[in-house]
Parts: sequence; structure tokens; C-alpha cells
Amino acid sequence: MSKKLVIVESPAKAKTIEKFLGKNYTVKSSYGHVRDLGKGNNAVDVDNNFEPKYIITPDKKKVVKELKQSMKKVDQVVLATDEDREGEAISWHLCEVLGLDPKSTERIVFREITKPAILKAVQNPRTVDEKLVDAQQARRILDRLVGFELSEILWKKIKGKLSAGRVQSVAVKLIVEREREINNFKVENFYKVSAIFKLKNEQGKKVEIKATYPGRLSNENEAHSFLDDCKDADFRIEKIDVKPIKRKPAPPFTTSTLQQEASRKLNFSVKRTMITAQRLYEAGYITYMRTDSTSLSNEAIGNISNAITSEFGEKYLQTRKFKGKSAGAQEAHEAIRPTYFQNRSMGSDSDQKRLYELIWKRTVASQMANAILEKTNVDISISTRESDILRAEGEVMKFDGFLKLYIQSSDDDEEEEAKGILPPLKVGQVLDLDLMTARESFTRPPARFTEASLVKKLEEQGIGRPSTYAPTISKIMEEGRGYVVKESRDGEERSYRTLSLQSGEVKVVDDTEITGKTVNRLYPTDMGMVVTDFLESHFDNIMDYNFTANIEEQFDEIAEGQLKWQSMLEAFYGPFHDDVGKTLEEADRFKGERLLGKDPESGRQVIARISRFGKPLIQKGHFDELDEDEKPDYANLKFDQSIETITLEEALKLFDLPKNLGEHEGKEILVNVGRFGPYVKWGDQFISLPKGEDPYKVGLERAMELVKIKKKENEPVATYKGEPITQGKGRFGPYLKYKSMYVNIPKKYDPNTLTQDEIHELVEKKIEKEANRYIQKWEKEKVALENGRWGPFIRYKRKSISLPKKEDGSKYSKEDLTDWTLEDVMKIVNNSSKK
Repeated sequence: MSKKLVIVESPAKAKTIEKFLGKNYTVKSSYGHVRDLGKGNNAVDVDNNFEPKYIITPDKKKVVKELKQSMKKVDQVVLATDEDREGEAISWHLCEVLGLDPKSTERIVFREITKPAILKAVQNPRTVDEKLVDAQQARRILDRLVGFELSEILWKKIKGKLSAGRVQSVAVKLIVEREREINNFKVENFYKVSAIFKLKNEQGKKVEIKATYPGRLSNENEAHSFLDDCKDADFRIEKIDVKPIKRKPAPPFTTSTLQQEASRKLNFSVKRTMITAQRLYEAGYITYMRTDSTSLSNEAIGNISNAITSEFGEKYLQTRKFKGKSAGAQEAHEAIRPTYFQNRSMGSDSDQKRLYELIWKRTVASQMANAILEKTNVDISISTRESDILRAEGEVMKFDGFLKLYIQSSDDDEEEEAKGILPPLKVGQVLDLDLMTARESFTRPPARFTEASLVKKLEEQGIGRPSTYAPTISKIMEEGRGYVVKESRDGEERSYRTLSLQSGEVKVVDDTEITGKTVNRLYPTDMGMVVTDFLESHFDNIMDYNFTANIEEQFDEIAEGQLKWQSMLEAFYGPFHDDVGKTLEEADRFKGERLLGKDPESGRQVIARISRFGKPLIQKGHFDELDEDEKPDYANLKFDQSIETITLEEALKLFDLPKNLGEHEGKEILVNVGRFGPYVKWGDQFISLPKGEDPYKVGLERAMELVKIKKKENEPVATYKGEPITQGKGRFGPYLKYKSMYVNIPKKYDPNTLTQDEIHELVEKKIEKEANRYIQKWEKEKVALENGRWGPFIRYKRKSISLPKKEDGSKYSKEDLTDWTLEDVMKIVNNSSKK
């Protein structure tokens, strides 16, 4: 029998597949793409029918060399990369670099890495699908042209090192528009009425019924009037409506719904979900994780049916066929599902086990019976208000069905209020009012996006495909771009009023609540808003949602052989390139300026804008109104302020800092705000203000108090090898300082009663830890090779820089780096800064 070399794209996948194939097969990994477009603007020959110029990426030269050597030992090569456009392109590139004919080289595909699936694929090979390759090439080339040319404009018109992209810029626009919608939202107050009635049940026990007024009352006068009318009212049951309700299970996971549900239930980022799913797939535990399809194979449905009947019983089984919603489905195959349903738990770590369980439950629940509930609506009349009613609602679970296993989560900030079981009631029954309240409520703006809800929105708009969601979100949140941040923010205190009617008397109570609090929501930065406005004003097509979705549909047409990729690029690139040239020639530097008003003291204009270094600031005095030798005054915004929303009053206050408070012991005391927050400066010493303290309210007395605390901290509490040790308290808690080294004091120690021996012990442990931390260090250049929790990395001027992988795709160990020179390290630092 002939020897065969099977090439896959990941080592984990190779390891799993090798177990299923016999001794006549060797399985090797290409470690992803082996070729890519070259660097610079010559990578695509636009004038020569968009001819791409591919190069073997430097880190893959050794991989290609090893694959060529492996080919010499076998009779045949089989390509087994993923079954999507990206996987097809990897196979095609392998043909190109290994000298294989794509029209005759065997190509096998499978949606799951199981023995039956692999053996079936081996018996049914095909060749490389060049239509899929064309679609991938078209996306790669188009995105390179758009990204390269738009980024160059941003460097010249806004700030260096910015970037733009066909999909990422539209994703940022969605977040910017949502933020502006929230900022422009006019909050209106209204009153919601609820009532509690007391009655006795059949057993003679007192029970409560909660009812609400279905409408809204516009203001406090209406609310007061409503409660006043109810003082002497009779409340009678007018109508009881009982009806059954069916709840159907959600379909099995697609890529986007998996990302959304993992975010809601497991608090996973989109990137974390995809990395974990990839590992589960490569280990053979789930089917392929990039799909638009919700369908399941007949074999899978049969296996699920067996799992349901054996665990829950026949009455819980209800098989279904689901159809996908996406018209442009890139991969019309199966949904994401477990490969073996008898395995309730799989995975090598906590993330994998939790995600696998989620996939297992969702898939099995999709073939379970509907949940049957009985919903009861009770209308209660008010004798003094004939046109109004109160409504009580209750639900009873008659059959739990799929809910026995799985409940789908929601993106809504507030869950729907759970409805309890109502006691036996009858029409005409009179109810005794115990308490009625009219609580002031407020209309709410739309919620900011989470990663999950942004994926949902991108999918609804037809922007991107399963393989693009995770990289798109990662790109827009990259530190270098700074367009979007994921943050949790404290809300603001808001007053509200509650009117209550009890025992015939109306009382008014004022209270407060926190509004606007967010957890892990996406916020656009000022730079994100400025770039979005600039691109929209000059490239309305690129920033148009329908246009972007139409481009995705054209990629689908190329994949189906209905459109030539060169024709598609030609139709797009001509008008786009003309807009680029026009913008470079005509557009002024864009600062996102917003005139706030005039400074009452100087009469000069106050402007909020982005500096040429990309920093949001306030400028007092426009160049047109200043003398030739005068310069404007500048002030930095606080971290929670934006040039989009800051008021004139707030902006003028920023010029109060730095503030000279006076002198102490012959040294000047200043208060200011720096990159690490507000601080007091006394001579050469910087003293951070405690968290939450407003620097604008700090006076000389308070500043001197902080100086005294700092002086006390600087007094030695011990010595070690002749050097003083001081003690203090910082943002991360109490610490010791020895030379330039900070030693955190663990919670098990009382910082107020530390003994000399304990101090020495803590310092010695820190010295030992620091010695193990550095692999190599170059003090003068402020660069070091460090050994961290996740392995070695480069520390350069307080920045952490990850090491690239070795040529074979593995990570560097501590031992690999002991002979590295400063030149080796700086090469990686410089490459990182270019990116």
C-alpha cells in the first residue's frame, strides 16, 4: 500500500487525526497559512487584473522546508484543511509552494474529527475548490486595498498609526451611533401603579395578589389623582382569562449564537469563545465551529433522540428540522454540536468543559418537547374609575419539556419579572386592597453593545461572516487603534418619588437609585468618533451598512461561481480609489472640533478637539483671535469625559489645574492630574490622592496632611544589608519599599505590627522572586527578558511585548532565551512598534 502524507493546519488537529489513520499515513501541520500578501503597497498589482503577490511568511519557511522533506518519503499528498474558504485557500497555497497540482491533488473535508468522519472523507476525496479560493482571495485583496489606502489617509489627516478597514470601521460606526443615540436620548418620567390585595385561600390562609395598572401616568398630579380615586373604591374581578402557552426550544448553535450565549451565560469574550471552540473541535469533541447553519444530520438527530429517551423519557422527545435564516450562508452544513452525545462532559480545562456543556445542552434541548404553561390574566375593576382596570398575571408550568435541560438567555438589561401562581379566583369576587403604590419611573435609552449583542447586530445587518466576527471585535478594541473600549462604569444617583395608598391615606416618599451602571459594555473613544465622522464624510459607501452587506453577498456569488473575482474588485476599486485621491488632495486635517462657547473672563473661544497626537483636549483661544507670539491654553480631559458631551462649564473647570496651593517647609505644593490619576506634588515628591477624592476640592490644609503621611511613610521601619526599608500604602494596598523595589504586604500580616524578622522575610522573598523573574536584563536600554505567569515575554519601557512563536509553531521556553542578545530582543520590539 502506498504511503500518504496528510496535511492539516494545526498540530492539535494533526494529533487527533493521526490516531484514526493507519501506519501508511503520516499527518503533518502547516500551522495555518504558509503564504500571505507581501508587505507594502506593491502586494497587489492593480493594473495587472489585481494580480496578488504572495510570499512565504518568514516564520513558515522552516515549516515549508519540513513539509517538502516529508513529501519525499511518501507516494501521495492529501490536503485536509478546514472546510471553509479560509481552509480551502490554505490548501491552494500549499499546492503552490509544494509544487502540487490543485486540479489533481486529493483534498478531503469533514465537519467533525471522529474516526467514521475521517475514514469516510479519505474514501471520498475531491480536489481544491477554486471558486472558494477565489472568494477568499477577493476578500483578502479587497480588505488589503481598502485597509492600506484608508489607513494612509488617516495618518495624514488625523494621526499616525491609525487604521481603518472595510468591516471594522462599520462595526465602530455601529457603536458610535448607539452612543450618540444614548447621549441624545431625552429621559421622560412617568408613574407606574401597582397594588397588593389580601384574601384568604381555600385553606383559610391569607395570601397576596399583586396587580398592576397596564398604562402609564404622565406625572405626579395624575398619580396622586389615581390614588385619591382609589381611597374609597371597590375592587372586583371582572374577567379571568386562562390559556395554554407553548414555548419552543432554540435551534442548535451557529457561530454567532454560540458567541452570544457564551457571553451571556459564561461571561466569555467572543475571542475566548472561538479559541475554546477551536480546541474542542480539534480534539474531536464538537463539529466545526464556523457555520451559519442550524440544521442537524439525521444521524445526529437519531443519537440525540436516544440520549433524550434514556435520560428523560419518551414524552420529552420531539424531533425537529431547523432551517437557517441567513440567505448568504457561507457553510450550509451542520450546526455546532457534540460529536458523541453520550459524553455529557468533555474538555481538558474549565473553559472547554463549560463551553462543551453549553453546546451539549443547547443541541439536545433543540430536539426536546415544547414546554407547556398555563397563563392566567385577571382583570380587576375599580368602581371609581370605570375606564381603568388593574391586571394580575400568573403562570403555571404544566409540562417543563426542554426547560428541564436548558433556558436561553437574553441581552436585555432587565429580565422579565417572574409571574407567580395565582390562588383560586372567581368572576365577581370582591378584593380587599392592602397597599397601592405609584412609583416614579423613567424611560430608558437603548443599551450599549456587549460583544455578544454587537455580533448579533453585525449578523442582522449582513456585515461579515462567521469567521470574521471575532477578529473584527478584537481589532476595534486593540490598544494601538483605541477606537472602542470595553468597560464597566459606575452609574449616577437619581432621585425618584413614590406615592403610596394604605388605610385610606396617601403618603409621598422620596428616595434615590443608581442609574446608568454598566458591566462590560462597549464604549467608543473620542478617537473612534472622530475617525468615524471623517470616514463617513469622505467615504459614505464604505461606511454604508447596505453597501458592506452587498459586498459580502458578492463574495458568496464568487464562491458559487456566479461572479468573477477580478470583475468584482474592478467595479469596487475604481470609484473607491478616486475618492482616496480626492480626499488626500482636498481634505483638511480633521480634529473633530466642537465649539463649546466663550471663556467669560478672556472672551476667547473654548474648543474641544483631538490633538495631533490623538489626545482629546480643551483649547482656550483660537489661533485666529490670538496675537502672533501668543499660544492657546490647553487642558486634558478627565478619563470619564468626552469631547462629544463635555459642557463649557466642565471644560473651564479643567483649567483650574495645576493649582499652586502654597508652600510647606520652603517647598511649593501643587495639585494636578496625571496619567495615573490626581496627585499632590511637594517639591520633587508625587503623592497620589486617595481613590474618589476630587483634586479640585483639595486645599492647602488637606495637601499638607497628605505630605505628612508621605513623610511618615518615608521614615525607615527597618534596614536590610545597610539599606533602609520604608513602609507605605498604595493603590494596591500596604507595601514595603527597599531600594527601588516594592514589596506587597500579604493580608495575613498586620502592616501596623510587622516585626523586623517578618520585614526581612518579605524582602528576601521578593529579592528571590525578582532574581527568578528576569532571564536577562539591559538596564541602560530599559529592556528585559522576563519569565511571567504565561511564559517568557519582553518588558520594554513598562510595556509588555509577547514573543513570536518559533518556526515550528511552538512557544519559547526560559532556557531558549539565555543566549539572546540585545539585538535579538530589539528586533522584536521594533517589529512590534511597526505593527
